[in-house]
Amino acid sequence: MAPLVPTTAVVGTTVAFSFILLGNAITQSFMGVPALLVDFPRASSHPEEHAKAARHLGRQWPVFWHMGNVFFRPISTLGIFGYAYASWATANDTHFTAFGNLEIPDNGAAAAGWKLYALSATCHLITVMHSALNMQPLNQKIDGLRDPRASGVDESLAEYYARRWIKLNTVRIVMPLVAGSVALWQTLRHR
Repeated sequence: MAPLVPTTAVVGTTVAFSFILLGNAITQSFMGVPALLVDFPRASSHPEEHAKAARHLGRQWPVFWHMGNVFFRPISTLGIFGYAYASWATANDTHFTAFGNLEIPDNGAAAAGWKLYALSATCHLITVMHSALNMQPLNQKIDGLRDPRASGVDESLAEYYARRWIKLNTVRIVMPLVAGSVALWQTLRHR
């Protein structure tokens, strides 16, 4: 049974999604959030300056959080479905379509490629689950720094929250890198 949509078109789009997510995660972890922490005063030595910097971090955070929810969450979700479709189509196709109507007879290795696309889908699923379970609570704490008294967030931990966010965001760097690289390699090796 031939796939309804050319597998390579779906994979190409989904690989692009993976690398967009990778680029965003790298930018946030190594440029965006560290820029918010430049000259962050210590709570113990400069309590007033630290409180002001913590509130500033909280006011800046919705830019990161909103963009993640509105733009990158759907891309992550589409990545799951795109790679799952490629996995299904590859497992159910007797020929691997490399480019348009050019068919390469299946030598068994192409059909086995469904596992690599499934791995890529799993990487995106891990990213979505990690974001929901681990990043969301941390996002709420950092966002709560805007008004620590109202939110009940400990503003003395502001820098810790931001640095912890950077560390946890590493999963959102690694998973799209693996997903996109594996899927691209699988597609190109049967070209």
